[in-house]
Amino acid sequence: MMHVRLRAQFLSALILLVVVSPGAAASATSGGGKLKVLFDTDIGSDIDDAVALAYLLSQPECELLGITTVTGEPEKRAEMASALCHVAGRPDIPIYPGADLPLAIEQRQPKAPQYAVLGNRTRKTEFPRGEAIEFMRRTIRAHPGEVTLLAVGPLTNVALLFRTDPEIPSLLKEVVLMCGQFDEKPGSGNKEWNAMLDPEATAIVFKSNPPNLRSYGLDVTLKVVMSAQDLADHFAEDARLRLVLEFAQVWFEKQKEVFFLDPLAAVSVFERDICEMERGRTTVVLNDGKDKGRTLWEPSVDGPQEVAVQVIPERFFEAYFEHLQAGVLK
Repeated sequence: MMHVRLRAQFLSALILLVVVSPGAAASATSGGGKLKVLFDTDIGSDIDDAVALAYLLSQPECELLGITTVTGEPEKRAEMASALCHVAGRPDIPIYPGADLPLAIEQRQPKAPQYAVLGNRTRKTEFPRGEAIEFMRRTIRAHPGEVTLLAVGPLTNVALLFRTDPEIPSLLKEVVLMCGQFDEKPGSGNKEWNAMLDPEATAIVFKSNPPNLRSYGLDVTLKVVMSAQDLADHFAEDARLRLVLEFAQVWFEKQKEVFFLDPLAAVSVFERDICEMERGRTTVVLNDGKDKGRTLWEPSVDGPQEVAVQVIPERFFEAYFEHLQAGVLK
């Protein structure tokens, strides 16, 4: 049933792509140049980070200024990002391994299991050590008001950046996150992984005051899903996606579906109409106990943040595959 439904959605998306005029969709860069992006990721654990990076490397409106990796084995995660950049013909993109440990709690994600499939893939294996935060700081200061910071892993690197240079949030264009779960209530038993892996860092980021902060939480991102077979069918033609598919074999040992959590945040950087957003304020629970790391949401028309409350899956798949199919790499 999933296979049939996804194909129907995908055909609908292709029809929309043909009949809708180029200016009909809300684009983050309409009327301007490329959008400058810094990508902070824990690629190597869940497969959706690699899916998101493949999209960024195919998006012609994206000027990917650099990639920073976070959580356990950040150097191996950097190698994975490098392999994808090489396949995409972009070995020039700066990559910096970042923090390997949370700010205050024990590490719950010590390994990058998908690294095992890299083999002899072409990639960089040596990276600057201990320079990720300074790289982010320097890059943002070089482009005040222009950089979107897209973070789809634990927020340790971002929190360290904001603590190191408190002016940085105000110098960003915006912060876009895959983090949190915004329909939850205390004691419900549901927590989002990125927020839970470093609650103190999550709190620092949500207390910051960039010009705009958008977060795409688990309650919405779980609605964008593809079966293992559909993923294999759609990812078989493009070299970037074939490498992602290789990474996915580790994921498929335990899961038979891929949820496009991080890609929804990445695509929404450029296509704002995919999700309905709500403005308000997030509070992160820091008290020790089962609620630690929860993201409690309070809607408010003048709140400092936006969270996704609805998604159009068909519109997402249309946008995700548009440029990958237009510029297939063999």
